[in-house]
Amino acid sequence: MGKGLIVLIVVVLILLMFGGMYVSSKNQMVAKNEAIKSNFAEVDNNMKRRADLIPNLVETVKGIAGQEQKVFGEIAQARSQLLNASTPADKIAANNQVTGALGRLLAIAENYPQLKSSENFMRLQDELAGTENRLAVSRKRYNDSIQDYNTFIGQFPNSLFAGMAGFQRNNDYYQISESEKAVPKVDFGNSPAPATQPNK
Repeated sequence: MGKGLIVLIVVVLILLMFGGMYVSSKNQMVAKNEAIKSNFAEVDNNMKRRADLIPNLVETVKGIAGQEQKVFGEIAQARSQLLNASTPADKIAANNQVTGALGRLLAIAENYPQLKSSENFMRLQDELAGTENRLAVSRKRYNDSIQDYNTFIGQFPNSLFAGMAGFQRNNDYYQISESEKAVPKVDFGNSPAPATQPNK
């Protein structure tokens, strides 16, 4: 067997090995990228579920605190932006706006003792709390899947194959803004009633 043939065989074997590694790496990138999409779909469903609760919550509060028009307007606008957002980044940004407006609504509602005796309001608050918990779980799962994907494509030799296969780092993490972290958590079950009732 001539040296040229041996070299050719070695080159072919190297190409086959490289091709096999490329195909395997690309398949895993596809799977991890699909996991990100699937996990965000769950986040999106929970954001929409919360948005669907807001109109009934607002109407209940309006019945008692009808003068708080500014907050009602902020919630309506934030909810509209969320429902009309198309990209994950836009939906996350809009949802953070909804969270801030919703926090202001609950903080104001705390000043109205009548809401504590409203079965409808308390039921909606319980549903909202359950949705918030589901959103927190799905948000973590989504962020974890992005981290897993980014780690994978950053490792050698996947980092070589990622560019060839058209995969890039994903930076669409669901980040909670500082203003959202500062939103007060209102517990109407344990909140003391105000000494005086606001003027209407």
